[in-house]
Amino acid sequence: MWMGTLTFGLVSVPVRLYSAVVHRSVNFHQLHATDHARIYMKRICPVEEVEVPYSEIVKGYEIAPERHVVIEPEEFAALEPAFTRTIDIEDFVEFEEIDPIYFDQPYYVVPSKGGAHSYRLLLEAMRDTGKVAIARIVLRSRERLVAIRPRGEALLMTTMNFGDEIQSAQNLRELEDAENVPLGERELSVARRLVESIAESFDITKYHDNYREALLDLIDRKAAGEEIVVEPHARREPTATPDLMGALEASLEEVRQRRGAGAGPAAKKNGAAKGSPKTKKKASAKKAPAKRAAPRPAAGAKPTKGPSR
Repeated sequence: MWMGTLTFGLVSVPVRLYSAVVHRSVNFHQLHATDHARIYMKRICPVEEVEVPYSEIVKGYEIAPERHVVIEPEEFAALEPAFTRTIDIEDFVEFEEIDPIYFDQPYYVVPSKGGAHSYRLLLEAMRDTGKVAIARIVLRSRERLVAIRPRGEALLMTTMNFGDEIQSAQNLRELEDAENVPLGERELSVARRLVESIAESFDITKYHDNYREALLDLIDRKAAGEEIVVEPHARREPTATPDLMGALEASLEEVRQRRGAGAGPAAKKNGAAKGSPKTKKKASAKKAPAKRAAPRPAAGAKPTKGPSR
C-alpha cells in the first residue's frame, strides 16, 4: 500500500508497507424491502431541492448553527504536509515508556529491492538494544507519528495518536466517587485471589468474534434455502450485588469447583459451598452461557478485506 525509504541517521532503507490487520466485518447493502432493489444515496440541496454534482461540493467547518467557514481545495493543498516517500526516525525509546493508549493501526515494514542488508542491520540492532523507533510518515495526505519495533523477523510500524488527542480520565466526574471509596483488606484479599484463580496465559486463538461467525452462518443457511425460525433472544441482565463479600467468595468457590479444587475454608464459612440463599442466585448469574457450536464457513460470503496494497 506504500513504497518509500526508512531513514535513521544517514542510513536509508528502501521499504514497503503492508497492513498488519484485516478487519473482518460483515458489510451489507441497503435494499428496498418490497423488491430488493439496491438503494443509492444522492446529495440533495435542501434549498434548491436538486441533486448536487460532486464538482459543486465544498467543505465547510461549522462555527455556529448554520454558519460555516468554507475552505477551498487550494487552501487545503497549501496546508497539507509536503508529500514524501520517507519514514524519518527521530528517536529511539524504551517500549515500556509508551502507554498502549497511543497505539493505533499496525503495518508491516518490509525491505524493497536492494534493502535487505540495511533492513536486517536495523532490525537486529533494535532487537539487541530493546529500543523502539519513533518516526514520522505522510500517509493519505496526513503526517502521522509512528512507532517501529521488531516483531519476529519483521519490523512492525504502528501509527500513534498525538498527546492532545487522548482525553484525560481526570475530567470524568464519575471517577470522583470511586476514588474515595474505602476498601477493606479482607475483601481486597479475596478479590486478588479471585483474579489470580481466573488468570491464564494469554492465547489470542481462544477468542473469536462470535457475532460475526454466527452472522456468516446465518447468511450461509439462508443462501442454501433454509427456512429460519427466529427464537426470542434471552437477554442477560446484570444483577445487583448488595452482598459484595458474599459474591466474591461465591465466585472464588465456583472457580475452585470448576477446576476440580476442594472448597476453601473462607467459602465454607460463608455458606458458599452449599449455596446459601444470598449467594446461590448471584453465583448462578456468573455462569458463562453454553458454547455455540462452531459455525460452518459461509459459502460465497467474503469478509471485507483490509486496505489494498
